[in-house]
Amino acid sequence: MGRMGNFNIDGLKKFRDELNKLQDPDKFVEACAKELAARLLRMVVKRTPVGEYPKSSGKKGGTLRRGWTGEKRSSAQNYADSLTVHHFGDTYVIEIVNPVEYASYVEYGHRTANHKGWVKGKFMMTISKQELEKIAPKVLENKIKKYLGGCLK
Repeated sequence: MGRMGNFNIDGLKKFRDELNKLQDPDKFVEACAKELAARLLRMVVKRTPVGEYPKSSGKKGGTLRRGWTGEKRSSAQNYADSLTVHHFGDTYVIEIVNPVEYASYVEYGHRTANHKGWVKGKFMMTISKQELEKIAPKVLENKIKKYLGGCLK
């Protein structure tokens, strides 16, 4: 009878160990959700208008813009990493809120003080969300490739 040859199983054991690292998909999905949240925050912060006031008024603009990161002077990525990811069935949700009381008026528009006109909304969150929806598949695809590439080297 002929010989089958030599076979080294060490490579298969290493491959099995790397695949076992994929056993915690929730952690990976949460990282993906936080990455998308950080990108959304970066877009919406750039798009948020800053009030300009005369120096004599003593007012400082940028309250609405700073509100997106909870008045913290942190990057969008650091703030997104601090947010909680809620898991409902097969859906992962991160809630991004601007607590500034007039944020919705700037977003969607409002009547003027004399009730005779309308100030158009800036739609900073709406437009940013639409842009994120366009790029999200590519971002997630790259993140998945990187994740699997690290495990399957």
